[in-house]
Amino acid sequence: MAQKQTNIAGATRVSGFALTVFVITLLGAPVARADYAVLRSGQRLHISGWQNLGETVRLDLAGGSVTIPAADLERIEPEEIFGESAEKRSDVPYGAQIRNAAANYGLDPGLVASVIAVESNFNSRAISKKSAAGLMQLLPETAAQMSVHNAFDPAQNINGGTRYLRQLLDRYGQNLKLALAAYNAGPQRVDLYRGVPPLAETRSYVSRVIERLQKQPDLLKDFSPGTAQTRSRTSK
Repeated sequence: MAQKQTNIAGATRVSGFALTVFVITLLGAPVARADYAVLRSGQRLHISGWQNLGETVRLDLAGGSVTIPAADLERIEPEEIFGESAEKRSDVPYGAQIRNAAANYGLDPGLVASVIAVESNFNSRAISKKSAAGLMQLLPETAAQMSVHNAFDPAQNINGGTRYLRQLLDRYGQNLKLALAAYNAGPQRVDLYRGVPPLAETRSYVSRVIERLQKQPDLLKDFSPGTAQTRSRTSK
């Protein structure tokens, strides 16, 4: 009987130890939750968990997991900081690059995103018949002027295109229609006609960019507190 009681007590101690180890392990493990992995490309992935493996990071997705270079992961954001409208804004591709360029040149990121949408539909490998390349469709001479060495690199292209758009807005007194017309047809034609050139392509382009911007006034508006003021300056 004494031996049996000893065995029971030992088993109890082992079970208690195992439970303690389990609890400690559970508390030390990453909690499975639905967060967002924000990549350098601007893409956001809905994840249930993640693990830092040193030079790589494993992201747990709904259908499995994916391992990416650690350098490609910009940050992990808790799901609860996003409301429904904020999630829609953040779904814009290359959002981080757009915000950075917009901040650098004092533009509304929604305007930059709208130009990209109309120019290339967010296709970083797009090439036009006139050899305009990348997200913001930079001509070779424009890319050179804006110090863009690789027009297919999203960050370089967005930075160069945003810088050029800023220059055009300054050139035409913050008149958005004239700046967009010059972006599409060239400033020489805008100067020649002293307004938006009578070209169907250019007039359609200006209308589409402005219409997209007006239909999505909250697009990426969390870029900075000065966004609303910037929009009022550039939407004349």
